[in-house]
Amino acid sequence: VQLVESGGGLVQPGGSLRLSCAASGFAFSYYDMSWYRQAPGKEREWVASISTAGVYTNYADSVKGRFTISRDNAKNTLYLQMNSLKPDDTAVYSCNAHDGGVSYYWGQGTQVAVSS
Repeated sequence: VQLVESGGGLVQPGGSLRLSCAASGFAFSYYDMSWYRQAPGKEREWVASISTAGVYTNYADSVKGRFTISRDNAKNTLYLQMNSLKPDDTAVYSCNAHDGGVSYYWGQGTQVAVSS
């Protein structure tokens, strides 16, 4: 089982990034998926979630209107489009596969840094 995030990097405030999370070794389409982030010295924070078929999405208030979560079950890939990035968005972003409130798999994370 693997969840591998990519797409992180350094971006200026107001910029955009698209994160990807490639899944393998399990039935990706059967799991709800979420993005989390953890900034230095802070606890891990939930960012967004998406249902198995991508019909339902939810966002933390801090990212609502700026971030979009999506998935492509044919490619076993989860995405996070991040626009209008702020310095407070700086964190390690990780994807998570879960079902019925139980967390099953985590990725290793990808670093996002927002700075001028």
